[in-house]
Amino acid sequence: MQGLKDILVRGAEQIGVLLPDQVVESYLFYIEELKKWNKRINLTALTGDLEIGVKHFVDSLTAAPYLQGARRVLDIGAGAGFPGLPLKILSPSIELLLLESSQKKVFFLRSIVRGLTLEGVEIAYGRAQDREIIARYTRSFDLVLSRALADLPTSLQLALPYVRKGGLILGMRGKRGEEEQGETNWGQWGLQLIEMRKLTLPFVEEQRVLLLFQLSET
Repeated sequence: MQGLKDILVRGAEQIGVLLPDQVVESYLFYIEELKKWNKRINLTALTGDLEIGVKHFVDSLTAAPYLQGARRVLDIGAGAGFPGLPLKILSPSIELLLLESSQKKVFFLRSIVRGLTLEGVEIAYGRAQDREIIARYTRSFDLVLSRALADLPTSLQLALPYVRKGGLILGMRGKRGEEEQGETNWGQWGLQLIEMRKLTLPFVEEQRVLLLFQLSET
């Protein structure tokens, strides 16, 4: 387990995030549960410590700088909890909604939240385009996250009903992220691209592009 701990701590440090010991312990518990559940239900195709530690946890932490000033956060298509739960564990003051359309993954998310006794986490079963979900959470969030959800235009359109006026949408993209934003007419939806950050994930040398959009106040 020491090797996995080093991966988490050193990987986070290389993207500018310092992990307190308690956060690391929570991540290790999370990973053990993920592995156990993954033997019964398909939660993730990643099975090795390096892949899980970097491509799920460190990758999720690339969004950490954008939590500043955000009280309510939505993770659309949360899957096995990424990026939302690692961010919540790191920043427990945020109120997090995990939206997931797989009932099996919802069961897993609820188990992790109970196991870590996390407060301020809501888990909703459904799709972002469901009318009842939109009606319940319209304009409710300071920050909306999506990771590996769909292409950029679709991800932005799914996030739009949920972000408050003046709020932020963070697109967590792969190496084509810069090209995607150039091919997307995001201005038509009242969005402004306020930051584009390119980085390389530690150890695995995979490219990531973070695209931060703000919804107009008007």
